[in-house]
Amino acid sequence: MTQIKKAKAANNQTPLVLVGNKKTKWADFGLNKDEVSYVQTKIKADEKNITLQNLDRLVFIVLDPGQDADYKNNEKYRHAGNEICGKLNSAKADKVFVDGSNTAGILSVAEGIALSNYQFLKYFKDADKRKNSLAQINIVANAVSKTEVEQLSVFVEATCAARTLVNEPQSYLDAVQIAKEFEAMGKDAGIKVEVLTKAKIKSLKMGGLLAVNMGSQTPPTFTIMEYKPAKAVNKNPIVLVGKGVVYDTGGLSLKPTANSMDYMKSDMGGAAVAAASIYGAAKMKLPLHIISLIPATDNRPGELAYAPGDVITMHNGMTVEVLNTDAEGRMILADALSYAKKFKPEFVMDFATLTGAAAMAIGQYGIVCMGTAPEKTKDALKVSGENAYERLVEMPFWDEYADLMKSEIADLKNIGGRIAGAITAGKFLENFTDYPWMHFDIAGPAYLHSADNYRGKLGTGTGVRMVLDYLKNYSNK
Repeated sequence: MTQIKKAKAANNQTPLVLVGNKKTKWADFGLNKDEVSYVQTKIKADEKNITLQNLDRLVFIVLDPGQDADYKNNEKYRHAGNEICGKLNSAKADKVFVDGSNTAGILSVAEGIALSNYQFLKYFKDADKRKNSLAQINIVANAVSKTEVEQLSVFVEATCAARTLVNEPQSYLDAVQIAKEFEAMGKDAGIKVEVLTKAKIKSLKMGGLLAVNMGSQTPPTFTIMEYKPAKAVNKNPIVLVGKGVVYDTGGLSLKPTANSMDYMKSDMGGAAVAAASIYGAAKMKLPLHIISLIPATDNRPGELAYAPGDVITMHNGMTVEVLNTDAEGRMILADALSYAKKFKPEFVMDFATLTGAAAMAIGQYGIVCMGTAPEKTKDALKVSGENAYERLVEMPFWDEYADLMKSEIADLKNIGGRIAGAITAGKFLENFTDYPWMHFDIAGPAYLHSADNYRGKLGTGTGVRMVLDYLKNYSNK
């Protein structure tokens, strides 16, 4: 991961990023008369991102966009960071200094550089040759505190950890291995981790998780991660739940291969968010009691695979008629959500690459959400969504949608038909909650087939930065 740290001063040989505005006195940051004249000419031409290519070093000028809401301006700064990252690596630079007077702009540019610099090279024979040269971002601006730099570093580290989990193939990251990854994260961040084996899952009667796992030769796991600092400000825990389907064939309701099953290693994107978010919170030492619950399995059409028409008894005792084995994520999430009741949670959030309907509704540009949390909680989450530019689109959650989930032979059925697929999936999950709760369907932005600025290509880690911003703000209150 790219190292981000607070530094005292830049040197004259290392690339420099200056974040300022039209009134900034560029000479104060070491630019000579000719350089200042060049920058002023570019500013008059209304350029926002300016590059000075000197013999001894690169200098990048990033100007305040100044026309949109703050969160939109910060996203433009991140985009500038993405552009700068490419130029730094083309120049084989190993470090860069960032200076200026706009705190939010400096942090956002640095964030854009760092997230753009992420690579997943584990399986390349020539990984050393492919590796980016940039290794360190030094923030020297007096306007930015050491704490702000450290928190930014954690945001990036946690996001990249989620990306790596999503990018790992199922040939490595099966249900057993993903639990081991969570244990390693817990050891690194001081998080208590317990992994429930298949025997324990059976004893808890988690019928949804066991049903999805029936076609697999790899046993399921259920990971409980708990971060509980001595002086937590919340009496009852905030619980994060993540869908951990490490590979999804659709089961007997088999998916088509092209542009569908071939990318289903990413179907554990929600698990990555739940694990990386508690990891980041612990790394920042937030004074919050947080628990992450992650059911994990693959979904295969094996000899004993659960079948359309089966009736499954879930952890909370409800029965579910399975009409489509490809609607498996909600089955394992439902068990985890009902298990969460034992912790008497203050608030629960679940994350899942759950429905194609969510992706079709808003594409890769945001996160579909819905739930029963109080309006003030929803508002705070939406603010954090804007802060991270992982914007939330709240869907209606009317009672009528629940009627679409009624079965003729069981308490529920696991699909609701062709209409409002993302919402009916949420209404299914609501049956397994009795606490304030929000559901986040990240199917659109979690895994991308083409590069999207600093989010990159393949796993994006979408959701982590939004959750960490929310938790940070919540702990400050």
